[in-house]
Amino acid sequence: MKNSKRASTKRDPDQSGQLAPLGFRKELALIVRAAATSAVGKRLLLLILGIFVILAMTAYGQIRLNRWNKPFYDALSRRDIHDFLVELAVFFVIAAILLALNVAQRWLVETLEMRLREGLVRNLLDEWLQPRRAFWLANSGSMGVNPDQRIHEDTRKLCELSADLGVGLLQAAILFSTFASVLWLLSSGFIFRFGERDYAIPGFMVWAAILYALAGSLMSYTIGRSLVERSAHRYACEADMRFSLVRVNEHVDDISLAEGESGERHRIELTLLSVLAATRRIVLGHANLTWVTAGFGWVTLVAPVLVAAPLYFNGKVTFGGMMMAAGAFTQAQSSLRWFIDNFSAIADWRATLVRVANFRHALEVTGRPAGFAEHIRYEHSEPGLIQIEDLEIVSPASVDKLTERLIQIRQGERLLIVGSPGASKTQLFHALAGLWPWGTGAISMPEGEAIFYMPRGTPYLPSGTLREILAYPLKVDAYPGDVINRSLFRLGLERLAPMLDEIRRWDRELSQDEQQSVAFARVLLQKPPWLLIEGAFQTLEPDVLELVMEILTDELRDTGIVYIGAPSEAKQLFQRTVHLVKATRQQLSVGTAAPIGAQK
Repeated sequence: MKNSKRASTKRDPDQSGQLAPLGFRKELALIVRAAATSAVGKRLLLLILGIFVILAMTAYGQIRLNRWNKPFYDALSRRDIHDFLVELAVFFVIAAILLALNVAQRWLVETLEMRLREGLVRNLLDEWLQPRRAFWLANSGSMGVNPDQRIHEDTRKLCELSADLGVGLLQAAILFSTFASVLWLLSSGFIFRFGERDYAIPGFMVWAAILYALAGSLMSYTIGRSLVERSAHRYACEADMRFSLVRVNEHVDDISLAEGESGERHRIELTLLSVLAATRRIVLGHANLTWVTAGFGWVTLVAPVLVAAPLYFNGKVTFGGMMMAAGAFTQAQSSLRWFIDNFSAIADWRATLVRVANFRHALEVTGRPAGFAEHIRYEHSEPGLIQIEDLEIVSPASVDKLTERLIQIRQGERLLIVGSPGASKTQLFHALAGLWPWGTGAISMPEGEAIFYMPRGTPYLPSGTLREILAYPLKVDAYPGDVINRSLFRLGLERLAPMLDEIRRWDRELSQDEQQSVAFARVLLQKPPWLLIEGAFQTLEPDVLELVMEILTDELRDTGIVYIGAPSEAKQLFQRTVHLVKATRQQLSVGTAAPIGAQK
């Protein structure tokens, strides 16, 4: 059962069609804007500023540590025990400060991940749970598939990778800018002799570090760029498998009764095979990328000494100076190797960015999906009146219409709508609720008057206490405890009264009849002015149906009721009957559905 506070608010159809790819810059800007404009946007800015300060202090500490190399190794080469011990003490002071900075950095980065996830998830929830939007998205094609996966798992991974990679890139930039100047000074007077001529190469160690890292980055990109597409495909397969498992768990009773375990196992195994195939592609991509990353890692063990050795052999620096130059080269080159070392994580980050950003974009543009040439008009009516005029409903399968051109229902009246064979009663229910706008005619609802909607099937029981379920979607303090108890007793649910404040999976604890009774107890408690029902009476036991009829006749005599169902279901309750019949497609101009969302 659903409640609409302003049932007749006019909503213009969204004419957007298939979503085009956004591109990297737009995707990144969309996510940054979503996080920055969230409730934790200012906290994120402060955390980023704090991380920058810590990184700058760490870079300065590493400069001091690099300078320490020269006197320490020179003391070793002189066999000077006094200077050796002094420099060893200096090392422990510098190392202690750097350790404290590392701990502070780790705490700030993980706090940034947490706050970033909080801001992004809150923003996605705010957009996803706008009135009617989740319904439209679910019916808009592949972009509406598995929103739970995108909001939960994809967002978590995106935030963690963004924080780790972003801080790593910033740290690499700071370290390179500081150590590049050290390298330039150390190798500023380097002369390379080839044949009979001397060639001066100012700052050759800086250029050597840049060329070394550039070669590795180009090789990493060439070999590993397919990982972005492979990772995105794997996430889609993982989401499909998770959905299959959740679906089996939610319908385990029906599956067991039908002895359908083998069929469900086969379907789950098919999704598992897709996951494994996608994972194998990623494993192969990582293996190929390891040739580059691991190969450069081994060469890096000797590369700094090889690059600094000419300065030592030319007598430009002492042994300690060479070790300082090698250390500076290692820091600069490791900063430039950030892309090589993190390429697989970058590919993973890019794949999650695509999924989350495109989902966020779909939420921005999703109103009413375009597709059919004509739309039902939703208008306001005078208080206490629902009016349906010339209503015809178009679906991909059929065109249905009401036999009466003008239908007016006053508050307190009861109308029965009977569907002919083949006519879609669910589409009529959705059209009256404002969820299915395709067709012609007009539906006018009284502005500001609450309408309760009871769709076909087991009613929705939100998670929480029974007291919260009965008051849903209002606050529990809107109704006194004795009034809530009376509504339960009236529907024969007195055994639930002592459990009003217990949190359980009530959709599992209660039988289907009890869940239907809870739904009508909610109606009795809240006494809405309007009630729109689709086929709920046919699932009730005779004794429960008799109770419901008494309540609707006595306590809810002022509630206007529109019931869509069979004529045999409590026919004595209704004052009028109209019919929903199939019409011909030529009566309406029907287009081709254009679902919103192109990516899975």
